[in-house]
Amino acid sequence: MPEIGLLPFARVAMDVAMAILPTYRSRFSKHQFTQPQLLAILCLMRYEDWTFREAEVRLREHAELRAVLRLSSVPDYSTVYRFLQRLPDDTMESALGESVRRLRRSSRRGRRRACVAVDGTGLAQHAVSTYFIRRVEQHAGGKTRYRHFLKWLIVVDVDRQIILAQRARQGPWCDTRALPGLVDAASRSMPIGVVLADAEFDSEANHRHVRGTLGAHSVIPNRRRGIPEGEFRYQMHRAFPRPLYGPRAKIETVFSVIKRKLSTKAPGRSLPTQMRQALLLGLAFNLYRLRHRPAPIGCKQSHFKFNDFGSADSKRVTRVFFGSADSKEDSGLSRVDGVSAAGSTSENIFGRAEICRYAISELLFGRARRAGLTQGAKLSTKLGAGRKGERR
Repeated sequence: MPEIGLLPFARVAMDVAMAILPTYRSRFSKHQFTQPQLLAILCLMRYEDWTFREAEVRLREHAELRAVLRLSSVPDYSTVYRFLQRLPDDTMESALGESVRRLRRSSRRGRRRACVAVDGTGLAQHAVSTYFIRRVEQHAGGKTRYRHFLKWLIVVDVDRQIILAQRARQGPWCDTRALPGLVDAASRSMPIGVVLADAEFDSEANHRHVRGTLGAHSVIPNRRRGIPEGEFRYQMHRAFPRPLYGPRAKIETVFSVIKRKLSTKAPGRSLPTQMRQALLLGLAFNLYRLRHRPAPIGCKQSHFKFNDFGSADSKRVTRVFFGSADSKEDSGLSRVDGVSAAGSTSENIFGRAEICRYAISELLFGRARRAGLTQGAKLSTKLGAGRKGERR
């Protein structure tokens, strides 16, 4: 990961693991490694896409990483594997909820109800090269044996772009009945106001559960053509709220970021191991967002007055519209709303669009004026030198 290193991620993973797990599983344990340490190692494996043997080698090579994890010795790869085998699903759900609570405290969005999106994607069960798979298809005449894959379902807060709940199972599978359990698990971490889902989750029972049980608004397009049955499905057919449905595309952004930056697979020889690997992938993404969270946005009202826009200095115009001119932009998933930094006093006079036009025109005019003065100074210098030569 080029954005952040292993040490900051390991610190965040250790803090979250220590908040939800006891130090040891029982008083009869060997007391050589703690449960938070092993869970943090598993999160590092999903964050860097390591295998169990690679994790052991990296820990032996990285002394600073061992110091952050408070390891007096390096655990064997089989120790980490056995810890993954007996790790319950409710522990990872608690870790995911703890990361969501920390992300909510770090952002300044108030206590308004969240707009969430529900969708699923497929994860590879192995790390076989795609080149090898294509070669097998070529030798088999373009025919491949049908294989199952792992289906990973998540609920994402589209504003903060964090995972609120997740499930994993063997695919392909119809996920219509999985929506009530997912949104119920997400509502325990954050109050939900709008639920967005694609046509895969279209059913009257899902609409009634979201609107009746959660008290939220559901936006799900119809699966088939024609007039559907049911009150809420008929409402979606008659007047579908496309502007409200637009932010659902951000869950595809989350999938893209996870598969590009973290991993595209959930390796394991058995289905329970693959499911735990998928759940650890979602936890690692939330820890990545917790460490790489965007800078909080303060008050929208600006302290600049109208006279501040009169200068043609490019740094001042940049500072007024986009914050500091020398600050480095965040390379993560944060959304920068640059124009919102404009002053409320100026908005009352010109409006946001007029302010932009005025500032750009003043900037261009100032550059042209400075360029004209420079050319005039050069011309006057040449004329003065010519007159001195004539006098001589």
